[in-house]
Amino acid sequence: MSSKFPQRKIGDTLVSSLGLGCMGMSMARSHGPPTDEENFAVLTAAANKGINFWVTSNSYGPFEIESMFGRWLASTGRRNSIFLTTKFGIEVTNEGYKLNSKREHVRAACEASLQRLGVQSVDMYSQHRVDPDTPIEETIRAMVELKNEGKIKYLGLSECSATTLRRASKIHYMAAVEVEFSPFALEIEDAKIGLLSAARELGTKIIAYSPLGRGFMTESLRKREDLDEKDSRRFFPRFSEESFDGNLRIVEVIEGIAKEKGRSVGQLGLAWVLAQGDDFIPIPGTKHVRYLEENPEAAYLELSREEEQNIRAAIDSVGGAKGARYPEAHLSMCFGDSVEVDAK
Repeated sequence: MSSKFPQRKIGDTLVSSLGLGCMGMSMARSHGPPTDEENFAVLTAAANKGINFWVTSNSYGPFEIESMFGRWLASTGRRNSIFLTTKFGIEVTNEGYKLNSKREHVRAACEASLQRLGVQSVDMYSQHRVDPDTPIEETIRAMVELKNEGKIKYLGLSECSATTLRRASKIHYMAAVEVEFSPFALEIEDAKIGLLSAARELGTKIIAYSPLGRGFMTESLRKREDLDEKDSRRFFPRFSEESFDGNLRIVEVIEGIAKEKGRSVGQLGLAWVLAQGDDFIPIPGTKHVRYLEENPEAAYLELSREEEQNIRAAIDSVGGAKGARYPEAHLSMCFGDSVEVDAK
């Protein structure tokens, strides 16, 4: 998986320092559902750039993105050049979505994902959200079984609490934890949450999703009316009428610094996430090839400690982000804990 693109490590494997988040690839464009041709163009452009760390989930679509990945891999023969991560734990039922990380479901979900992807193994398998009713120890032991069978290489978590990460790590090394992180989402640094400090203590990497503030730090979002009427972000407190303009102030102060460096606000935002340490790998998502021309340049943009702190000061100067990053129902699944083994 070697590449000339700047790299960082997951476990003992080098991957691109900037990854590709793929949830948005299942979302409809203005002209309708995405076609394979459109999605393949994005994947091929990313691979050609050397962005080889790709993150998907069986719930994206649901199932659609894994199947699409499988078709791309089969048509290109480039499996060995991609570090492939998928997630489990959000079960799709007739009644909707529910959290399920019981041993039987972990194993069944993995087999189904491998079939859709058309591969014999994935490079990292991660729990998408913590199942509060299943001890994390049971889940991790099921994942270890899959590793011992050669079906997964590394184990990961997503949106877990520091306590859950520590409990999981007693069973097996956790290579990475995926969590929202950007100038709009700094919760992992909060001492009360303690996730960043726990991850660093345990040698677990941070996979930063939505590093562009869910679109705030792009050229496509400058007023709330830019959100399509069916856009789910309209229901997120951070994008409410009460919060939107206040959050644009963060964009404006970062944009001012970006212009001084001759960069876009998105490039500077991604460079700022990368500047948090070699244990951070941001995974911006995109549905358009044009952003794969702009975003990767952030990996070559080095910020000094003083510049990184100046951006923090700018964020603080406008009072930080306004509004929660998720509606309450979704927020309750963030930094999740599971039932204790003895309490089950």
